[in-house]
Amino acid sequence: MHSLEARVDAIAARLTAAGCVPRVSDHDTHVRIETEVPEQAPTEAWREFLAALDAADWWGIAIGSKRGRTAWAAVDKETPAAIEAARGRGNQL
Repeated sequence: MHSLEARVDAIAARLTAAGCVPRVSDHDTHVRIETEVPEQAPTEAWREFLAALDAADWWGIAIGSKRGRTAWAAVDKETPAAIEAARGRGNQL
């Protein structure tokens, strides 16, 4: 099983590779990685962006009037090994 820190770092690195600027925040039950959603990006950058989100335990996109679209990915601090094994290669349950 990958450590929490390794998973968070991997997601942030993939978002960076996609041309985004991730922000990481620590919460009681999870770590959240946020970034603005690019207006336009090359196809390969979009693939990397979506792969980064898919590697999280859950994710979403919020639309706000001031910041535009913000994507977030969360990694649960208590994810049991069985859940990660069942997820396979980054697929959601």
